[in-house]
Amino acid sequence: MKIGNREFTYGQGHVYIMGILNVTPDSFSDGGKFNDKDAALFHVEEMVQQGADIIDVGGESTRPGYQKITVPEEIERVTGIIEAVKKRFDIPVSIDTYKAPVMDAALAAGADLANDIWGLRYDKFYAPEGKTSVWDCGTMAQIIAKYDVPVCVMHNRDQAVYQNFLEEVLLDLEDSIAIGEKAGISRDRMILDPGVGFAKDYEQNLEILANLKLFERFDLPLLLAASRKSVIGLTLDLPVTEREEGTMVTSVLAGMAGWDFVRVHDVEKNKRALKMLEKILGKDLQRKNKCVNI
Repeated sequence: MKIGNREFTYGQGHVYIMGILNVTPDSFSDGGKFNDKDAALFHVEEMVQQGADIIDVGGESTRPGYQKITVPEEIERVTGIIEAVKKRFDIPVSIDTYKAPVMDAALAAGADLANDIWGLRYDKFYAPEGKTSVWDCGTMAQIIAKYDVPVCVMHNRDQAVYQNFLEEVLLDLEDSIAIGEKAGISRDRMILDPGVGFAKDYEQNLEILANLKLFERFDLPLLLAASRKSVIGLTLDLPVTEREEGTMVTSVLAGMAGWDFVRVHDVEKNKRALKMLEKILGKDLQRKNKCVNI
């Protein structure tokens, strides 16, 4: 899969690092630290030097209880940063938004990858038949198809209510894939994210992490975004500033399951952990291997 000017292979035993750049005042982990352009660019430089493969830019916090912002405000936050990063650094940039107008503006500004926390399904829940949302149903997928960029589709739904949890997560992701294909996004341009921390309680988040191999059925690139999330904080009884060891464990789990990307706040520590894992296990990390023996 080509993202920006770089080729990424999947299922081959290497885990790529997506470094998080929150240009928000209220992100759950680093709100306010990088919403100044100079601070943001300095942090991007750090992440590039530490081995990030993609920079993921977000302009609105999606932590529990987050404060929604307007579309123009979010566009203003992300577009200038994307343009500056693309001008200064030779690294693919992802835009983290579920709002179609923001996605349109960010891709026009040069973003190389769409990262949608609603998996192209936002209007399915918030624009029922006969009604319209801020944007027309299906627009998100159509915009991504128009720019012909890859997309990371994350699992999410309006309520954490399930009859058969894991099976329904898989079915919801199939629904996202179908929406994308109908809009003109080819299946081989999609990355899947199971949505740790979204529409899932503590036990369900643990269940996702314990069953990463289930997602092999899609034969698509897989991304795990568990960095510093509440499942780690609740397990270890630690504040968000002290969850890096727990994050590294989830990154190693992803590597052992043959996953392809992790989205993290601390690039350096997770990069080191994955490098050690890859050196120890080598080719056994390839997804075709159904178990890993240590």
